[in-house]
Amino acid sequence: MRKVAVAGVGMSQFGKQIGRGLRSLSMDAVEKAFKSSGLTYSDVDRVYFGNAIAGTVVQQDMIKGQVVFRHHPLGLLPIINVENACASGGSAFLLAVEAVTSGCADVVLAVGTEQMNHIDRNRAFNALRGATDIDDIGEVEPGVESANSVMMDYYAGVAQAYLDRYGASVEDYARVAVKNRRHAEMNPLAHMRTPQSLEDVLNARMIVPPLTLPMCSPVTDGSAAVLVCSLDRAKELGIPQIVVRACQNASGASGEPVSDSVHKAVEYSGVAVTDCDLFELHDAAAPAELTQYHEIGLCAEGDGFRLIREGITQLGGQYPVNLSGGLLSRGHPLGATGCSQIHELVTQLRGEADARQVDSPRLAMSVNGGGFMDGAYALAITTILERL
Repeated sequence: MRKVAVAGVGMSQFGKQIGRGLRSLSMDAVEKAFKSSGLTYSDVDRVYFGNAIAGTVVQQDMIKGQVVFRHHPLGLLPIINVENACASGGSAFLLAVEAVTSGCADVVLAVGTEQMNHIDRNRAFNALRGATDIDDIGEVEPGVESANSVMMDYYAGVAQAYLDRYGASVEDYARVAVKNRRHAEMNPLAHMRTPQSLEDVLNARMIVPPLTLPMCSPVTDGSAAVLVCSLDRAKELGIPQIVVRACQNASGASGEPVSDSVHKAVEYSGVAVTDCDLFELHDAAAPAELTQYHEIGLCAEGDGFRLIREGITQLGGQYPVNLSGGLLSRGHPLGATGCSQIHELVTQLRGEADARQVDSPRLAMSVNGGGFMDGAYALAITTILERL
């Protein structure tokens, strides 16, 4: 099997962009990815296009990637659409890596895009119901107004259980939100960049107790693109050599998909979690980041809140987490999230993150979760990248 490198990454502006559409968002990210790579359209062998909810929000079912690249040179290539809930983009990247590793392709483009905002605000919330088992929660009744994502109901349960079991406080969730917003202030492509204090977060509108609005990821539109190629091809391009040491998927059926995917990635790569210089974790709600600290192995079970209190996971700390702003502040356009995590890791490993730059990073890890069933993500994807 061949060694695989990330040749280029690109990301659109994340935010509320009603009516912009999948094509415009995607092309923004794709053009930036090519510009950063030295590759041309004719170098690409195939495209994987990740999207989760366009069928409900903008009523573009099926052939989403083909529609995005209509009248574009990349539209002549084999395009495979990928839907895997919030891990759609991460899954597109995984498939791109596997295609190059196996020798089926030499250069592959992975794109994740989501248009979540719509003049009918119910569309995104209704679509998110499909991220869990509809047989359990029932179909939405016509005309019913949705106040928030059903996913936040699940995260609220996780949040309360964590408080009850480990002795953490609601202030610890607020600390996560404040930290990630501070990082997002330094990311010009992030959705939420207005500074916020602990008091701002605690006094904000309650969504589902104990979660206030800033503790929940916003409804975001955006796209991210990643160009994957063989390491030999990357060397020819003369670009920074960012190698994919591992990209591993785990099912949520075990109840521990994050731990399982991390274990697979560590075993495959030979890299210890604590060797990594930065992390992008799936903080769709603030408690998710705290639980993932121990799920990936940064601390003992239940000690995640101690890491946030001691500043260990902020910029300048021992294990900086979500320097992009994370899902909480960079934003969580479902299908784009996995690829946007890779965008941040590569930007950091190339030394191009400006004010939020980690000092000389060599190894980086991301965890992208998708869906929710039986108290856990329906799947999780862990990626480890290394700059040679």
